[in-house]
Amino acid sequence: MAVDRERVLRTAAALLTRKSTATMDEVAKAAGISRATLHRHFAGRDALVRALETLGIDECEAALDAARLDEGPASDAVHRLVAAIEPAAGLLAFLYTENQLFEGEEQNAGWARIDDRIADLFRRGQQTGEFRIDLTPAWLTEALYGLLASGAWAVTEGRVARNDFTHMIVGLLLGGALRREEP
Repeated sequence: MAVDRERVLRTAAALLTRKSTATMDEVAKAAGISRATLHRHFAGRDALVRALETLGIDECEAALDAARLDEGPASDAVHRLVAAIEPAAGLLAFLYTENQLFEGEEQNAGWARIDDRIADLFRRGQQTGEFRIDLTPAWLTEALYGLLASGAWAVTEGRVARNDFTHMIVGLLLGGALRREEP
């Protein structure tokens, strides 16, 4: 019986999103395959995490494309991006905690491509006067990543409704936490 590698990866992503310390045995059980079969496809946890990294990068790049970052006001593009990336936010939150993915010379170039595209969006918003210029595009990009990860964890834990994900992230990122007086 052939194993659907994509299904195994998505099952692993869903499990590790909920339980980042899951063992390879737990991943195999969740995928409905033996540990030996899982090991034939992924030599160990590092190989599985690297495959999940590729999936995460692909999901991010697809969300960036779907968000049409160059169209309309930059704030609208941020909203579209957060909405487009929401289905993959749990996987990205897991990957965000995997330090080995972001250290050393073996860092996947896909992360830099994603960083550049998002930073360009924030830079565009600064140039058009939509976004503050006292915060660098790099910082705004990191803040977005942090909010996406926090939002994913809050939804997973049931502390936040999934339907509120995009509104809460975009609202805090672009509006801040200070209450504004109504005119």
